[in-house]
Amino acid sequence: MKVIPGLYQLRIRLKRPRTICVGALGKHSFPAGWYVYTGSARNGLAQRVGRHLRDGKRKHWHIDYLLAVADEVEAFVLPSEKPSECELHARLQGGEILIPGFGASDCRCESHLAYCERRPRIGLMPWRESARQQPRGSR
Repeated sequence: MKVIPGLYQLRIRLKRPRTICVGALGKHSFPAGWYVYTGSARNGLAQRVGRHLRDGKRKHWHIDYLLAVADEVEAFVLPSEKPSECELHARLQGGEILIPGFGASDCRCESHLAYCERRPRIGLMPWRESARQQPRGSR
């Protein structure tokens, strides 16, 4: 598989409020609604997005903890490293920062996760293998 760097955004839905321990960030309350996570994949966009959408993985990044309990996840991609992930996340309209530092431990951004009460529009190309909308049970 060819390694193509790029940026991505995950649109995540929680149908009910959850309290999640997010690794070193500790326990946080996540209200029901929609979340947008922005990330970069310098060493392979397909590999990174594929990992995020896979169930049963070891929790390594902050986003892994939220994805483990998500009801729906869709991925959107931009096979380019410009703009930066920080600039891309800053362009998000109507998002609210609930957890400072989430996904932003290697930059000066407040967070790379935004909460939205309504389903946010994502302006990137939909990832062809992005649908993960089965019920999540007790996870």
